[in-house]
Amino acid sequence: MAAPHVLALPFPAQGHVIPLMEFSHRLVQHGVKVTFVNTELNHALILGALVSKDGSSSLGGVDMVSIPDGLGDGEDRKNLARLAEAFLEVMPGELEKLIGRVSGSSVSAGGEELTWLIADASMAWAFPVARKLGLRVAAFNPVSLAMFAMRMSIPKLIRDGVVDEKGWPKRRGTFRLAPGMPPLDTTELSWNRAGDPKGQPVILDLILRNNAATHLAEAVVVSSVQELEPGAFALFPEVLTVGPLVSAEYKPAGSFWAEDDSCAEWLNAQPAGSVVYVAFGSFAIFDRAQLIELAEALALTSRPFLWVVRPDSASERWLEDLRRRAGPRGRIVSWCPQQLVLAHASTACFLSHCGWNSTVEGLVNGLPFLCWPYFTDQFLDRSYICDVWKTGLQVAPPPAIAGEAVRTVEREVIRGKIEELLGDEEIKVRALALRDVAQRAVGDDGSSRRNLTRFLDLVRGSAS
Repeated sequence: MAAPHVLALPFPAQGHVIPLMEFSHRLVQHGVKVTFVNTELNHALILGALVSKDGSSSLGGVDMVSIPDGLGDGEDRKNLARLAEAFLEVMPGELEKLIGRVSGSSVSAGGEELTWLIADASMAWAFPVARKLGLRVAAFNPVSLAMFAMRMSIPKLIRDGVVDEKGWPKRRGTFRLAPGMPPLDTTELSWNRAGDPKGQPVILDLILRNNAATHLAEAVVVSSVQELEPGAFALFPEVLTVGPLVSAEYKPAGSFWAEDDSCAEWLNAQPAGSVVYVAFGSFAIFDRAQLIELAEALALTSRPFLWVVRPDSASERWLEDLRRRAGPRGRIVSWCPQQLVLAHASTACFLSHCGWNSTVEGLVNGLPFLCWPYFTDQFLDRSYICDVWKTGLQVAPPPAIAGEAVRTVEREVIRGKIEELLGDEEIKVRALALRDVAQRAVGDDGSSRRNLTRFLDLVRGSAS
């Protein structure tokens, strides 16, 4: 029997590329050939960030190819509405041509025939393209099961009077989609918190299109753990939860920036359970006033801290100022191997934007969180951490209305929250208990291990 050959297509953003790449590594480990499709820009970033400069287009056994995203040089790819408009115009045709090239080259070289497309659920427009060319399709969700449920339930939210037909809230206050799910304020719905409010119609339209195309998928895979989200799982019991997608053995997972490997050596020199790790993902941007308040707050704690400040989020002059304020206990880096940092014995807590990848990576290492969400699904993730699992605290509330100016959080508030979190023994106990739940899921006969096997059986069934 020939090995199955899968084409993997992420949404073109760092937080989507990494979990699908991690899932691709799992498939490769079980004998599945994976060809991973990035946009041309992201493809170049990933190759440029690799330590090895051998020019290889393979990443840990995963072959990488690229297609255009429809945007020109210098256009803002953090503008999600503009990005969505561009790739909907260009990528379907480019994907069709790519599938033809990959299929032809594999067969002519005596390799595995391309049989499946696994696409990010936010790229479900690709399902009809793949089906037309004879591929079977699966949807991959790099978000919580609750967020998948929230997006799929937009018609219900409209019927229940939570939002209007344009997705905007009809009333103020919190609601739960189902018992056991996290509460969410109506002002914090992901499609209304994805950047400039003027782009909201494009974002909502993309979500609704993707929802409609999801019925073409033979399987829906979610980067989560069934036992961590029982309320959402009760709504969608057919999904295959396969998380946590965190490797005990670190492998390259498609980082857009070069990782500062010296972080590990610095952490080795710190006392156990002492370091405040600060990272806000690949999108969040703070103004200079907020960066200064955060730097001063971290210095005031008198604790060692490791702070990731992306190259695109602060000028060199700002960075010099932040390093001066950080003093000898603080280390500021542009990017780091986060999974290694979170697993290190010296790391005490995670001050985070609460992206789902970061949430799961911190959770699987039993760390308490300080939550500072920035946009989209991060507010729902914060609600899990603070209101359901009770393994963290919120630094400060976001603006009440999307597009409203963000207030600067002062240093004493931040310092106080860090001290409160690290002094709360009950939070630490709950965090360690969740770590054990997550680790059991990928152990022998764990729910995620069983679901991975089910998915592998499905994919292998198409190979001949």
